[in-house]
Amino acid sequence: MKAKLYAVLALAVPAVVLPHIIAKAAKNNVGQQLPELKIVFLGDKPDFAGKPMLIEFWATWCEPCRDSIPLLNELWKSYKDKGLVMIGITKEDEAPLKEFVKEIPIHFPIGRDPDAGLAASLGITVIPHTILVDKTGKIIWEGHPESLQTGDVDNVLK
Repeated sequence: MKAKLYAVLALAVPAVVLPHIIAKAAKNNVGQQLPELKIVFLGDKPDFAGKPMLIEFWATWCEPCRDSIPLLNELWKSYKDKGLVMIGITKEDEAPLKEFVKEIPIHFPIGRDPDAGLAASLGITVIPHTILVDKTGKIIWEGHPESLQTGDVDNVLK
């Protein structure tokens, strides 16, 4: 009986833990300049020029993305008045996004990148994927949103 339990855990634990560890781009973007944001916003376009940003690549069908939304909403609540701009970017169409946020509210701005050009230029192949950008546009951190430390966010605001 114990052997079966260990076998199940051996398969289940990596399935839960690995996405948090390997949520990285096909290339290392840290230290690189963020490409121009050619995205269409669901609501008002935030003023992000010369401001630190947290950019979250996600999708409505992605369960780990859905699981990260409460954390990201809390980050937004904690840091929006301190100068951090947050943008959730997806390639999905506007109508399904509007329906999704009725079910699972997202408090920060959502941008659409229909051809996924931004994600492709950054080599992002796994979502959720977060990028932290300083006020000069340099990427200073990237990875799974649940791996982001508040110290990283505090440092980008200095």
